[in-house]
Amino acid sequence: MVAGDGDLRRAQRIYLSVVALLAACTVVSAVSLGMRVAPALAQAETEKKDYIKWVSFDVPASALDKAYKAALQANEEELSLDMAHILGYLAATYWGNWRSFKSADVDRLLERVRAGENVDEMAAQYKDYRYFCEAYDAVLGGMVGDYAIELPDENGELHWVEKYGLKAYLPLAEGFGFSHCDDFGNARSFGYRRKHLGHDMMGTVGTPVVAVESGTVEVMGWNRYGGWRIGIRSFNSKRYYYYAHLRKDKPFQPGLKEGDIVQAGDVIGYLGMTGYSDKENVNGMNVPHLHFGLQLIFDESQKDGNGEIWIDVYQLVQFLGRNRSTVTRDEETGYYRRKYTYIDFDALNQTAPAPRTTPLDPEMGDEDCPIQPEEPAARKEQETE
Repeated sequence: MVAGDGDLRRAQRIYLSVVALLAACTVVSAVSLGMRVAPALAQAETEKKDYIKWVSFDVPASALDKAYKAALQANEEELSLDMAHILGYLAATYWGNWRSFKSADVDRLLERVRAGENVDEMAAQYKDYRYFCEAYDAVLGGMVGDYAIELPDENGELHWVEKYGLKAYLPLAEGFGFSHCDDFGNARSFGYRRKHLGHDMMGTVGTPVVAVESGTVEVMGWNRYGGWRIGIRSFNSKRYYYYAHLRKDKPFQPGLKEGDIVQAGDVIGYLGMTGYSDKENVNGMNVPHLHFGLQLIFDESQKDGNGEIWIDVYQLVQFLGRNRSTVTRDEETGYYRRKYTYIDFDALNQTAPAPRTTPLDPEMGDEDCPIQPEEPAARKEQETE
């Protein structure tokens, strides 16, 4: 049976209608899918970008000192003003240029807050204010607060003293000399060419190395670049302190292990010259020194890899020089321990490890600061030294 022209035309219309319907359904499905996927992708992208990717910490020691004193005064007067917000406000008003710093600017800020003004509202016009506050809080957030320490009175009797102030310590114990310069970013070539992402403090082998801030021992052991080294994470997880090139044979405080909680000022190890060797426990450094590094971590993805943020701590070390841990030597073992019992109240909320006995020896060295910045390093422990 042969179809007529009318039948063919009807068949064509039906066929074209079906094709058009299928095309419309495909478009609708794609649009619907896009409506569902686009917000999810946008949200994922927002979440992906929702943390700081880079910090250049160039606050001068003089500004740290002034902001610290102002924060102490504000705390005494029960004003809402801490170091991070003081420095964040100043950085925003200076457009990030700390060469504009004037001590009087801190005084004026404190007076305005005393008069009832709110620093966040004062800085609302500066788009980078929030960034600076968050960045500086990541560096300094755990360094000032409440603590207690046993100190001797005029008769030599020990008494507990509760204080609000600087809880962070210089990484080398009181009574031990050192030399240093701003060597962040200088050239390193062992293994491959890279920048130095830490701060070298030249001193005597056996000098007690102390925890700058209270935290948890996250890494401990040998690394071909850093030699014997310790990594300590702050309680809020935003700071990773790295202490490298520790002493040969006896690098660590006896009993210390990964997972332990240490308090600021506790002896954790001893200055040495290990590292730059594939073989363990080798003095590969030419000069005894502590490599001290500070990594900021706003998101766990930044802990290792290309997103790491290591900051220049030279000015911070200058500032911390006011607070050095007093230690005493155990004549039998030769190791050191902190002299005065100390309680960081933030550490009380953590799971405390079993008590440790703390115990050392010496030798000497010096070194000119290295030169010539090179291309940036990507990874962490291997590349920071």
